[in-house]
Amino acid sequence: MIEIERKFLTLSNQFKADATGKTRIVQGFLNTSPDRTVRIRIRGEKGFITVKGKSNLAGTSRFEWEKEIPVPEAEALLKLCEKGILEKIRFEILCGNHIFEVDEFQGLNSGLTVAEVELSSEQEVFQKPGWLGEEVTGQIKYYNSQLSHTPYTTWKTILL
Repeated sequence: MIEIERKFLTLSNQFKADATGKTRIVQGFLNTSPDRTVRIRIRGEKGFITVKGKSNLAGTSRFEWEKEIPVPEAEALLKLCEKGILEKIRFEILCGNHIFEVDEFQGLNSGLTVAEVELSSEQEVFQKPGWLGEEVTGQIKYYNSQLSHTPYTTWKTILL
């Protein structure tokens, strides 16, 4: 139940040509506390509830529990979520022995594309595809729970 992953930005859309599948995802958060998040997600034709714990200092690992729920229940729970429902298209890309999940965000997070790779240990070596860019593992602003409150399209205006 410990999730170990690293996150990266992308340098190009080349990942789309390499994708073995893509799925539309809609998700919201019942709770976005720094110590725990409770996420409701509809991924394709399936619903899920997920609880995630606080990340370690490096941002690479944290507790994660997920359970599939009926889509009508997920739709009802999405209506109870905090403001800021996320929409994205997830592409799956096989690279070496790993699957990269690349999320192309839509709506208020348009323009942001984040690639994640799950690992079996924090030291695990993995092949990096040419379209993989800057690592953003542990940068809280890239967490989905934070993007729901502070969307990518508002980052420039916040910095001014």
